[in-house]
Amino acid sequence: MDVFLMVRRKKMTVFVDAKESTTVQELKRMIRGVVKRGTEDMKLFKEGLLIEDQKTLGDVGFTSSTARAQAPATIGLAFKMEDGSFEVLDITDLSTPPDLPEVMKPQESVSIHPQD
Repeated sequence: MDVFLMVRRKKMTVFVDAKESTTVQELKRMIRGVVKRGTEDMKLFKEGLLIEDQKTLGDVGFTSSTARAQAPATIGLAFKMEDGSFEVLDITDLSTPPDLPEVMKPQESVSIHPQD
């Protein structure tokens, strides 16, 4: 089954769809094509915990019911820095849209029923 993921690092978000049987290492290869960094320079996290490369997405808990297209699951991404250590996982919160202007808000419909 397909799983839908948001791979997030700082202000960057990459949307990926994969199979539950996809390994974390294979997912890193998919991400590599977008971020142009080697798989050895990446660490992936689920809920702040490091995910091992040999595990499948299903093993880690990403299933078609927990990672749907309408509500993708989030995976954190950290890169290796020049000194060889990995950066601390940093995911910037998504912004919330402003309130709708009054003219765009749904209007309550008033129904008029003739009296018999």
